Amino acid sequence: MTDLLLAIDQGTTSTRTILFNRQGDSLASAQQEFEQHFPDDGWVEHNPEDIWQSTLDTLKKVVARAGEHDGTVRALGITNQRETTLVWNRKTGEPLYNAIVWQDRRTARYCEELQDRKTEGWVHEKTGLLLDPYFSASKVAWILDNVKGARAQAEAGDLLFGTVDTYLIWKMTGGKRHVTDATNASRTLLFNIHTQQWDSALLDLFRVPRSMMPTVLDSAADFGTTDPKVVGIELPIAGVAGDQQAALFGQCCFDKGMTKSTYGTGCFMVMNTGSQPVNSKHRLLTTVGYRIDGRVTYALEGSIFMAGATMQWLRDKMGFIKHAADSEAMAEKVGPDQHVYLVPAFTGLGAPHWDPDARAALVGMTRDTGIEHIVTAGLQSVGYQTADLLGAMLDDGAIDEVELRIDGGMAANNWAMQFLSNVTDSKVTRPVITETTALGAAMLAGLQTGVYKSTRELSELWQADRTFDTDMKSDQRKRLVSGWQRAVRSALMD
Repeated sequence: MTDLLLAIDQGTTSTRTILFNRQGDSLASAQQEFEQHFPDDGWVEHNPEDIWQSTLDTLKKVVARAGEHDGTVRALGITNQRETTLVWNRKTGEPLYNAIVWQDRRTARYCEELQDRKTEGWVHEKTGLLLDPYFSASKVAWILDNVKGARAQAEAGDLLFGTVDTYLIWKMTGGKRHVTDATNASRTLLFNIHTQQWDSALLDLFRVPRSMMPTVLDSAADFGTTDPKVVGIELPIAGVAGDQQAALFGQCCFDKGMTKSTYGTGCFMVMNTGSQPVNSKHRLLTTVGYRIDGRVTYALEGSIFMAGATMQWLRDKMGFIKHAADSEAMAEKVGPDQHVYLVPAFTGLGAPHWDPDARAALVGMTRDTGIEHIVTAGLQSVGYQTADLLGAMLDDGAIDEVELRIDGGMAANNWAMQFLSNVTDSKVTRPVITETTALGAAMLAGLQTGVYKSTRELSELWQADRTFDTDMKSDQRKRLVSGWQRAVRSALMD
């Protein structure tokens, strides 16, 4: 009988549950999409019941299939969309309002008012984050100030706050546990990443009562046991991490300088910076990578808005390709040494430029330019943007040399990943198992329950599918990057 591990991956548009064996192979899975709600301009919400039911339904489907495999399910791990905010009644369990999603921008003006009060400096020092609607604190404040009777209930100690992991644990344990892990706590703007505690000054700034806050545990810890009357099975919940940190763990980036980059709609890059937080000069986020046995591993995080979404635009809006995979053959024909640049600033530019007003630009075309050049430029834009992020991290002094582990849909494009290696002058490795987010949650749960003895043992299980090594000369790289930087300047707003 082998050890099996369950992982819930609760995402922004769907929920998945996956059953893994000890080697990290996916044995069974179920996925369920749920509705997005947009009640006003810039507002994004989820019905908490949809989050819960999609979790419960997929979990029960996979548990039902676990018996098909020769093994025993030892534990459950959870990874989740981060920053999304829920408030519910401690006694009844009823949510006061829909979940306000991480993408929601309704509190932008509130955050600007706090910036005007010259608070961002000390808030950043405590949290590693920026004063932005992205994070949870202003969302909690909005619910307390805009839902009738909410603040009075909160002050009376009747309300609970949680990110999605906290809400799911509370539901699965029948309301017995109100807990989170250090990675999710570090994304709230209410958690001091140095003291590893909810911070009184931050709670006061956002007017959030301490009684609402969950207990913060390590990422591998005893989060409680599922109630069989609720879930249908009694299992220890033993590993929790926000989605990007779970992917860092699932990619076994356990050494300082190891970096994972996920290429989905956009790109999230997270670098392990070791036991000390690195304060970024480029407005990158300093965050908790994971916390095990009370020891914190910190990380730097940066995001770009358009990766796979650029190829979707070339396919769906422009009609230049029928399938995203068609881009690889076009790029192989054109080659990397071309001078058409697509700056995909359709919704502004993310790190390290942080210009929400920037707009997309297509630069360097001649009479000889064809569709294949523009498609190639779209692929190259992902590499160039990654190089910008890595350059910022290196300039912040995080590390001298980078090993980049990749996942996400675009990681399957061999041409794009070779160009990524060339333009970043880094070793780029794609793993055999690409379900890294859910796998990270399962690994954390396995570490807590003794399925794995150490992170070293996990590293030995990790396997590379393909490694891309730089084969571009330095002068060519400098010339191409210089052209990209000129193109970016044309997209930035003065």
